[in-house]
Amino acid sequence: MNRPDAPSPPPAPAAVDWAAVRADFPLLTREVNGKPLVYLDSANTGQKPRAVIEAVDDFYRRHNANVSRAVHTLGSEATERYEATRAALARHLNVRADELVLTSGTTFAINLVAYSWALPRLKPGDAILLTRMEHHANIVPWQLVAERTGATIKVAEITPQGTLDLDALFAAMTPEVRLLGVTHVSNVLGTINPVREICREARRRGIVTVVDGSQALPHMPVDIAAIGCDFYALTGHKMCGPTGTGALWARREHLAAMPPFLGGGEMIKEVRFEGTVFNDPPHRFEAGTPNIAGHIGLGVAVEYLAALGMERVAAREAELLAHLTEELGRIEGLRIFGTAPEKAAVVSFLVEGAHAHDLATLLDLEGVAVRSGHHCAHPLMQFYGVPATCRASLAFYNTHAEIEAFVAAMQKVRKLLL
Repeated sequence: MNRPDAPSPPPAPAAVDWAAVRADFPLLTREVNGKPLVYLDSANTGQKPRAVIEAVDDFYRRHNANVSRAVHTLGSEATERYEATRAALARHLNVRADELVLTSGTTFAINLVAYSWALPRLKPGDAILLTRMEHHANIVPWQLVAERTGATIKVAEITPQGTLDLDALFAAMTPEVRLLGVTHVSNVLGTINPVREICREARRRGIVTVVDGSQALPHMPVDIAAIGCDFYALTGHKMCGPTGTGALWARREHLAAMPPFLGGGEMIKEVRFEGTVFNDPPHRFEAGTPNIAGHIGLGVAVEYLAALGMERVAAREAELLAHLTEELGRIEGLRIFGTAPEKAAVVSFLVEGAHAHDLATLLDLEGVAVRSGHHCAHPLMQFYGVPATCRASLAFYNTHAEIEAFVAAMQKVRKLLL
């Protein structure tokens, strides 16, 4: 029953000049250890196009002021640009702008749901259902809530291939389950989960759904309205935006019923010592001065991706992933973790007899940046019986020549280690 949400994207139009697109990213021109940089760590953080860098710089040079407070020109300009990001995200995700809470990223977004929605509602006897492939950001907040409420954690397992066992997942949606946390795309395996089907089954059972979209937004079109979830969390820095940016989308009825997570300035209408009248959502959940410049940069990043076309991005990355997977398959003793038929451009691997950290360190000497470690997914590492893996993660700005350089470096490093 492991079915994708949609058919594979069509081939990218020949008119896209990917070399020109790559030239938009200044960092990709640098050298590391005297070698041209081969950046294969976009699942960790994406690189930023010049337009995003310039937007952040322009804010601090020409518009720097706080948002939603001052009536002077700078304050109005800052607020207008900040709110433009909310509008751009809404268009990109096919949702209403007033359903988007701007946050520091997915971690904050999921904690907001945990403390503002789940904590007041869960009780002993309730259960939270999570999948084996979740990032720690979609595990630890629920453990903290469970400890305080008496709820329990249930785990939906995966297949050795790295796909969710949907029959087992649906069977685990028993009456005591109040909330399901599921990643849209695994940050380790690259598996694209059929979240639309999963959310539909959860909704039939009255289960609230929280989707971690951190690794989906950089790779493919995402239509939250079509997915049908209750909450969707996203991170800006993985989708070409600045760090410390992101958002939580939530159904309006949830936002209206949720108490504030943080208290302070801007999230209020009126404060008296006798009590406070809170602002309407989403501003109710945006206490204090936000990362204004960062979110303005995120808005530019969203518009940049929209102009490229996420269908084209998905097709380009599928082409690169196929090349990378084929080349890695020729390396003796190399094991790939996650071979789902529907994958984003993420490949986790190990070479027999070599530690992941040693591989990554030696690859760095060749100018190749990959991530090594548990990838904030300890339960997944435990499932595969390994302490860590290396992960090569692609983006549309990578090239086939970089893949060949990476594989050549891998062959050289393998000889040094074995």
